[in-house]
Amino acid sequence: MNYSTLGRTGLKVSRLGFGAMRLPMKGDKIDRALAIPMIHYAFEAGVNYIDTAVGYCNEDSQVVVGEALKGWRDKVIVSTKNHYYGEDEKEWWKNLENSLSRINVQCIDIYNTHGVNKKTLGESVAPRVIKWLKKAKDQGMIKHICTSFHDNADGLRAVVDSDFYDCITLQYNMLNCELEDTIAYAHDKNMGIVVMGPVGGGSLGNPSDVLSALVPGVKRVPELALRFVLSNSNVDIALSGMSTMDQVKENVGIWSDEKKLLPTEITLINEQVNRLKKIAGPGCTGCGYCKPCPQGVDIPGVLSIYNNARVYGFWEHAREQYGSWVKRESEGNKTASWCKECGECEKKCPQKIPIVEQLKDACKRLS
Repeated sequence: MNYSTLGRTGLKVSRLGFGAMRLPMKGDKIDRALAIPMIHYAFEAGVNYIDTAVGYCNEDSQVVVGEALKGWRDKVIVSTKNHYYGEDEKEWWKNLENSLSRINVQCIDIYNTHGVNKKTLGESVAPRVIKWLKKAKDQGMIKHICTSFHDNADGLRAVVDSDFYDCITLQYNMLNCELEDTIAYAHDKNMGIVVMGPVGGGSLGNPSDVLSALVPGVKRVPELALRFVLSNSNVDIALSGMSTMDQVKENVGIWSDEKKLLPTEITLINEQVNRLKKIAGPGCTGCGYCKPCPQGVDIPGVLSIYNNARVYGFWEHAREQYGSWVKRESEGNKTASWCKECGECEKKCPQKIPIVEQLKDACKRLS
């Protein structure tokens, strides 16, 4: 296993981190008989960073991480998150105390504000949450004040410049390099960089004729995606949300080898991705101007799944996502089959996308 230093935390961390968000389930609980051996295999291979959160795996993830840590606590760095941004300080402390209890630890190594963006940074973190975090650190309940992040490059720069956090967990993969320059900026400021979604939320874990065999010696898309992230010298850890033992073994093998892609190979990947996007034509940007749909169709949600499959060939994954959505669709969050072809969305779309036609095709090809 290969290691790096996690920014100003000074922690020596494995470049592969175990993301405990997609552990195998049995009913509404995690299947301990499968999950704990997976985590232990990773630990035994040298993975020393595990990330969880309150809501993961139907609120069972933290408990299972705590169970898996028995006998390993002094060797493993634990990361979890607090999603509360409100004004009730007691509620924030309750979340922290519950996490300590569920994970069964005295102190959390990496404690994150969950999913910060520029708005919550200015309206919630700066005026109050950062004070609670510093108090928790002073009391020895947490070691490092950190954050996970869901925003654009401008928001990331604001988070970095706030100087509140020792490290940041954010999205970055070969299909989404929007934050690449700002990640370098954060790294130069000595922030630890933890990447979530290196395989695009699972989409890059699937076969793709247009992405396979781009790089000599790398046949599978998941390996290509992981090596792409690994080859960025500004990234300290890539979190992989693993749900099977085979995935754990494959990822451990990739990270233990650490065969970095050459600059020419990175360029080749970027050129191919950009070429595919251009061939596909204007796509949904997720701006939401088409909403609300009179029938309650989540148009950006449908088109996000559809376009990922249409451009990159991830049809198998897209159908799984769509099928899962159909089973749990609710009022105001409906799938393409509810479209009545009224055309109201197309009048409001700044990209002039033929939305009705794409919804019809999505319904046909994803159902």
